[in-house]
Amino acid sequence: MSNLLVAALFLIGTHLGIASSQLRPQLVATIGEGPYRLLYSLIALVAIAWLAHAWRTAPVQVLWTPGPGLRHLPLLVMPVACLFLVCALSQRNPTALGQAPDPDSAEPARGIVRVTRHPVMWAVALWAIAHVLANGDLASLVFFGTFAVLALAGSVLIDARRTEERPPGWGVFLQRTSNIPFQAILERRQRLVPSEIGLARLAAALALYMALIRLHPALFGVAVTP
Repeated sequence: MSNLLVAALFLIGTHLGIASSQLRPQLVATIGEGPYRLLYSLIALVAIAWLAHAWRTAPVQVLWTPGPGLRHLPLLVMPVACLFLVCALSQRNPTALGQAPDPDSAEPARGIVRVTRHPVMWAVALWAIAHVLANGDLASLVFFGTFAVLALAGSVLIDARRTEERPPGWGVFLQRTSNIPFQAILERRQRLVPSEIGLARLAAALALYMALIRLHPALFGVAVTP
């Protein structure tokens, strides 16, 4: 279990200590944006691989026994997470790396960004939280909990960094969107436009969901049962 805890701390530390700190601009200024991204990607891959291996080999220590509702929670949550991810990868998002708000646009947010300005982070958070609750053991709490913490903290830190940089149009974009899904819509600062998501993205999200169910035994050693 100690190996798992160290791996989790390493992943969180490298993310918060490099990508989300003042060290990032210093490294970019020293070695350049491209080399920095390559270096950080390699560190992140090593950290995730270490964490995954430590989780697989950790002893099982049951914290709670999930009932049918919790065991099947991922089946209900993952379609939403898949949709967030598909939309995030196929639509423009001013919070994504290398992108910025369009200060001249009448609609500062479109598609899934109307729901949340951090769809990737919430896709990861939903996946992680659902699996923490569905497993109920200490190793899974540490493993999935690490990703939940990184995703939720990352969304806040991205907003803080962009607010500090203050690119043109950021203030309007920030006011018209929300980090928490549907908050801006419920507060009537934004509206939901399903046509901007479209049937093609819904179909792609469903295909991804079905693929994850089918590949789950091979990837994670556990079959998904309805």
